[in-house]
Amino acid sequence: MAPITTSREEFDEIPTVVGIFSAFGLVFTVSLFAWICCQRKSSKSNKTPPYKFVHVLKGVDIYPENLSSKKKFGADDKNEVKNKPAVPKNSLHLDLEKRDLNGNFPKTNLKASTPSDLENVTPKLFSEGEKEAVSPDSLKSSTSLSSEEKQEKLGTLFFSLEYNFEKKAFVVNIKEARGLPAMDEQSMTSDPYIKMTILPEKKHKVKTRVLRKTLDPAFDETFTFYGILYTQIQELALHFTILSFDRFSRDDIIGEVLIPLAGIELSDGKMLMNREIIKRNVRKSSGRGELLISLCYQSTTNTLTVVVLKARHLPKSDVSGLSDPYVKVNLYHAKKRISKKKTHVKKCTPNAVFNELFVFDIPCESLEEISVEFLVLDSERGSRNEVIGRLVLGATAEGTRGEHWKEIWDYPRRQIAKWHMLCDG
Repeated sequence: MAPITTSREEFDEIPTVVGIFSAFGLVFTVSLFAWICCQRKSSKSNKTPPYKFVHVLKGVDIYPENLSSKKKFGADDKNEVKNKPAVPKNSLHLDLEKRDLNGNFPKTNLKASTPSDLENVTPKLFSEGEKEAVSPDSLKSSTSLSSEEKQEKLGTLFFSLEYNFEKKAFVVNIKEARGLPAMDEQSMTSDPYIKMTILPEKKHKVKTRVLRKTLDPAFDETFTFYGILYTQIQELALHFTILSFDRFSRDDIIGEVLIPLAGIELSDGKMLMNREIIKRNVRKSSGRGELLISLCYQSTTNTLTVVVLKARHLPKSDVSGLSDPYVKVNLYHAKKRISKKKTHVKKCTPNAVFNELFVFDIPCESLEEISVEFLVLDSERGSRNEVIGRLVLGATAEGTRGEHWKEIWDYPRRQIAKWHMLCDG
């Protein structure tokens, strides 16, 4: 068999062919990439410009401040709207051009001038399929408003009451509140929630969730209280406190509603009710109560012994009944708090007996820059505690407070007790 021989010219032609194919492949790749880029540019230019998405929930949009008056939906159809017939007030038509800065639609007040008009208006408060009784007292409260109440109107609370005989349970449904005042001056809105207490024992305390930036919150939350006999309901009362949540300070109190359950018949089924929200009953400064404090200064050990003995004549926290008081004791040096203590809570009493002793180390050799602050608070489960009264003892205090402080300095190692009036917190 003859050997296979390959000429030198054939080996020289292989790199040339490979180079030609590589050049064609490179040109094809570059052309394909340029074509894809052109297609993307053309598709972007043909797309419609992006628009702001407005989420609408029960007539309130979440992002209305981002839309100027020129970019609102329906702005191009102004001329068509003018030519259309007027829409009646009780229809569900929403004119997006009439929204305020917060995106809320202006309300149309329905005036019931005649009894027939009142009958036509009241069934629209709640659209439920089941048969429910509307309390006649609730209608009176919504129509019989004096001129002073109209000036300080704080809104209306809508709720329902029901008794479940099978489970022996009392059921309260907080439906909504309407026409609340704006507690935030910057955004001109509120972050409302509601606390409810069953009186007089104050054992059952509940609260709704916080609804952000609305003056017409729709809670629709149901609270069921088991173990309450039907015969006991006539002796109870419901206390609603309407508040606005504040992240950086104490929550603002909008108002309250007190509902005595005497005379309310729940044997026929669920009863729908509404009540005007009234201003909370604020205590007078002269009725804050008194606090009995005992002090002893030990000059050798440089310690101050503080005994919180008693409190008397403490006012009611509100219309819901007696307070659950306790005392916070803060020690200040040169107007800076360096230590704090607190007593136990005493339940439902205006005359609390504490008898609790606290010992504070004094960082200096004298009491000139030392002061002690006493805060009497009302314990509220699930919310921030309210200050009932305040007392400050120190070298700069006046009256009996200053005399008490001077006596413990003049008579060290002696326990000296005095009653002091509480002032506004």
